[in-house]
Amino acid sequence: MAKRLETMEENRNKLVAAARKAFADKGFAAASMDELTADVGLTRGALYHNFGDKKGLLAAVVHQIDSEMALRAKEIARRADGDWQRLLAEGEAYIEMALDPEVQRIVLLDGPAVLGDPSKWPSQNSCLAATRQTVSALLESKIIKPLDEEAAARLLSGAALNAALWIAASDSPKEVLPKAIEAFRAIASGLLAADQG
Repeated sequence: MAKRLETMEENRNKLVAAARKAFADKGFAAASMDELTADVGLTRGALYHNFGDKKGLLAAVVHQIDSEMALRAKEIARRADGDWQRLLAEGEAYIEMALDPEVQRIVLLDGPAVLGDPSKWPSQNSCLAATRQTVSALLESKIIKPLDEEAAARLLSGAALNAALWIAASDSPKEVLPKAIEAFRAIASGLLAADQG
């Protein structure tokens, strides 16, 4: 039984890795499931068994990449000095990842088009939970105005996500990036307590 579970997990990982490459190279619509499964020596049956369909496979790939993005943003934020700077650094790091071609195509363009509203994705919920934790610390130390914790966290997360979506959809992402970050900082700064501004 353990060997069977190990093989199933191995097959799942192979499919996610192959799909990630195919979706990044060709986009969701153009990626062939027959080619993808053949590339890793599996059948369409293995894909359906593990993910239900092509959309389910995209959801798994988006979840993997989005989770990696959140970890990377958190790592960058850890280097910042203090909770406020960490909050800004994390949001800005997430926004900057919109320049990564894989993130752009899979998470920010194909993901919403196929999977719907990103704010409903499980990986976005974990991003929100992390932001909420930081907001809680900022509220406790009175760095930000006494606002509803969830509302502040949701609006900050939404601002970063929408900035990333804007960059990805833009014809000139590198020109949009500094504008998006400047606006994100201005919006976030509106939360600062009067004696912090």
